[in-house]
Amino acid sequence: MTTYQAESLDIAVIGAGHAGIEAALACARMGLRTALFTLTLDLVGNMPCNPSVGGTGKGHLVFELDALGGEMGKAANAVMLQSRMLNASKGPAVHSLRMQTDRVAYRAYMKRVLEQTEHLSLIQAEVVAIRVENGVLTGVETAFGAFYPATCAILCTGTSLKSRIFVGESISEAGADNTVPANRLSESLREAGIRLVRFKTGTPPRVHADSVDFSVMELQEGDADPVLFGSDAPAVNRLPCYVTYTNEETHRIIRENLHRSPLYSGEIVGTGPRYCPSIETKIMRFPDKERHQIFVEPMGLDTKEVYLQGLSSSLPEDVQKQLVHTIRGLEHCVFMRTAYAIEYDCCDPTQLDATLQFRTIRGLFGAGQFNGTSGYEEAAAQGLIAGINAALLCKGEPPLLLSRGESYIGTMIDDITVKGTDEPYRVMTSRSEYRLLLRQDNAKERLIGYGRHVGLVSEEAYADFLAEDTQKKQEIERLLREHLSPSEALDRLLTERGYAPAPSGIGKAEFLRRPFLSLEDLYALEDAPPALSPSVRRRVETELKYEGYIKRQLEEVHRFARMEEKRIPPDLDFASLGGLRLEARQKLSERRPETVGKASRIPGVSPADISVLLVALAQYGKGEQDENR
Repeated sequence: MTTYQAESLDIAVIGAGHAGIEAALACARMGLRTALFTLTLDLVGNMPCNPSVGGTGKGHLVFELDALGGEMGKAANAVMLQSRMLNASKGPAVHSLRMQTDRVAYRAYMKRVLEQTEHLSLIQAEVVAIRVENGVLTGVETAFGAFYPATCAILCTGTSLKSRIFVGESISEAGADNTVPANRLSESLREAGIRLVRFKTGTPPRVHADSVDFSVMELQEGDADPVLFGSDAPAVNRLPCYVTYTNEETHRIIRENLHRSPLYSGEIVGTGPRYCPSIETKIMRFPDKERHQIFVEPMGLDTKEVYLQGLSSSLPEDVQKQLVHTIRGLEHCVFMRTAYAIEYDCCDPTQLDATLQFRTIRGLFGAGQFNGTSGYEEAAAQGLIAGINAALLCKGEPPLLLSRGESYIGTMIDDITVKGTDEPYRVMTSRSEYRLLLRQDNAKERLIGYGRHVGLVSEEAYADFLAEDTQKKQEIERLLREHLSPSEALDRLLTERGYAPAPSGIGKAEFLRRPFLSLEDLYALEDAPPALSPSVRRRVETELKYEGYIKRQLEEVHRFARMEEKRIPPDLDFASLGGLRLEARQKLSERRPETVGKASRIPGVSPADISVLLVALAQYGKGEQDENR
């Protein structure tokens, strides 16, 4: 095909899913000429799986995105159907916001934002190749023969690369929601030396709401006081969700038809997600479990489609209908979309550095499911970081590197680029060593400065944060300083909560640190409590209640930082370090970790290997000093 040179770009973003949207917006808002390429303009910001944003661990990512200047949280707030704080009965470290969202309205919101963003072009075209010269990206080519010269490109291909959809014996080359697959780009990436692997994910059926008997299901309302992502604005729950369960008859049908599932027939070779398995995998993995929970969730205000979360499957359509019709409330449901599994190409993320740039190709970045992760929130967070760093590279400025001790985003990027992943990676609160520091309520405190520095957070938003942060600090100082006088109301409250009366009164901070007592309880005993926003109140209460634990975790972060800051020279020859085990030499030579901290987290590198490395670094530094004398 004859090619022609199209307009020059600073940054080309390939794929307009959740990663691509955040990457493109970040680049354009930082003033770079950006093009966002998509296979179809009709599915920009599509939610091919569950119509929700947030969840356990994932909610933390959205709060962090919002603090850095990303768009996902704002979009979710705008189209929210229901808001629930998961793990609310547990400690604040694991509180995770999940929002049911309007799928079509979310797409419309994101497309509108992209179309109205300066410096950004939204283009429907399939990118079929990247061009690389001497290890440097020079541009991208489309199926229409256009070559776009570009300084950087960000691969946000989601599940589209050489994708295949499976419904029992029916196998088709297609992307999510039966879109066109991107078959040619994979070969171009391989030719450029990029290692690709094969992963798999899937979705459940969607059924017509009028054919569902909600009256026999468990009602799941939203929270009485719904919370938004990064905002204290008032919110209203608009639609409920429901819960039902599989049963032994459901399980029997699945077991009898396993031979027709491509997961078990050998047709699917890609690795699926451990934490979001298909229903047939659940039945096989947990044979003694009598039932599995199914969440029945609305897809939007203006649609009758209902999503059956927990019933992801690749079984044939006739079997899917049989098993779904055994479930209470779904006996007569009418299918609107059949469940399917999808298999796709993605990269081995250990080829990326902490900026999400490929180590061997300057200017080429990866984000989202292309990097081996699973989920909208993981994708969006990577897209934002890749976009920021691509823009900074174009500007000749230092990159943005987030650490494990200051963000879940940094934890995720460190996990996938240093440890790698042999299955679709999902963020969970258990991934972090510093959960109490990385709460949802303090995301702005941790990260908004970075967003302001790169130009994604406005002066007004930053000033609002500083004002609230001042209020928080002043209130903590007040509570540490003041004392609750003895009173009948105080003694009555203490007795009700299982404590002895306080005839001499009690310090306000000491009162708050006691289990089962809250800041609201304290304010109820005060004559004129301060008028603080809900978010400031949450931060005050958490920081006082968990002050000792927070201090200990901060000390751990500082100890970790010393090792993390110990840099490894890029020209250090690991193969020449005789004390290293062979496996460690190979892994270190292949991954080229920038710091000792990263080296310590590479699978196959032992603490003894790290000791040898530290001795070698000390000798390396001494040798440099001797040469400079």
